[in-house]
Amino acid sequence: MKQGMTKVGEIDGSLRDVAPKLIQAFTNPFVISGISIYGFTTMLWLIILSRVKLSIAYPMLSLGYLFSIFFAWLLFKESVPKARILGAIIICLGVYFVASGE
Repeated sequence: MKQGMTKVGEIDGSLRDVAPKLIQAFTNPFVISGISIYGFTTMLWLIILSRVKLSIAYPMLSLGYLFSIFFAWLLFKESVPKARILGAIIICLGVYFVASGE
């Protein structure tokens, strides 16, 4: 979705700007793909919730932060400061402790 919205450009929030930008966004293949992936992951989340305790499943969502940092660096060449890397390591430790607590 980020790739698609980068092509659409910044939406300034004015009524004059929102409608055309939303039309551009919802016709962009990257945005459409991103929305489709969200739909798929929602179905996957429902399956997970039916099988795993909420106290285990929900903290695992924080792994999404790690993937976001990694793919922002890999695909969009964003810089990842040391503090952000440290935060990601702390998230990993937290997920480990939650998962191993059973």
